[in-house]
Amino acid sequence: MPRKSAILAILAFLLLIGATGAYALEVRGTSFVFSVSGGVSPTTLPPRAFAPIRFQGQVNISPRGGRAVPPALELAVLDFDREGRLNTRGLPTCPVSSVAEATPEEARRICKSSIVGTGRLETTVAPPGQGPVPASSPLTLFNGIPLNGNPTVVLHARITSPVTQTFAVVVPIERLSGSYGYRATIALPAIAGGYGALTYIDVNVGRRYRAHGREVSYISARCTRGLFEGRGKFTASDGSRLNIPFFKSCKAQG
Repeated sequence: MPRKSAILAILAFLLLIGATGAYALEVRGTSFVFSVSGGVSPTTLPPRAFAPIRFQGQVNISPRGGRAVPPALELAVLDFDREGRLNTRGLPTCPVSSVAEATPEEARRICKSSIVGTGRLETTVAPPGQGPVPASSPLTLFNGIPLNGNPTVVLHARITSPVTQTFAVVVPIERLSGSYGYRATIALPAIAGGYGALTYIDVNVGRRYRAHGREVSYISARCTRGLFEGRGKFTASDGSRLNIPFFKSCKAQG
């Protein structure tokens, strides 16, 4: 299929899926299968004012070509539409140092008031001379301490098999100009000394809280043109680079 036609086909497919309230895309490389899905709710929003929303997303990375473990995801750069808005005013922050050695349960207790999202993380580790060992952990997203005037998120999880490793990753969220409003940059640490890889992650974000005497939302959105746009740039340890567009339809309230 010609490149332009292939791109248009992908866009049409994503818009069709978006009409049902979710998006989905699968990319097959020589050493992995990379699947992304998700959506926002509600999908009917004001055309001008911002209203609270929830975001749910999933990423699944499976090995191919006889590999026991897919290539490790090292960097993810996510750009979000200007139709969305992030609000952290009055929301307590969680210093990464306070959860760096904590279990998932301890971290949620220590920074309970800073939680903005939850989910699950799964990995596969294949030590030399051993078969692949799966591991999973609850995932928590905390409102982090601002960096250079921009908000941050702390991603926290811990695996305990075949090694114990705590992940406490600071994700800066940069404000952008142009078509996209925010950029989140996630630099993922090596898993089990480089013998492991992330295989699955799901997140559910949508915190509401009270600030200055009124209820506010961590994320909100409006629908002025019937469409949300986003994109993800992913880099893996084998040199693979994926640039994936995301499209999600919305409906303006009458």
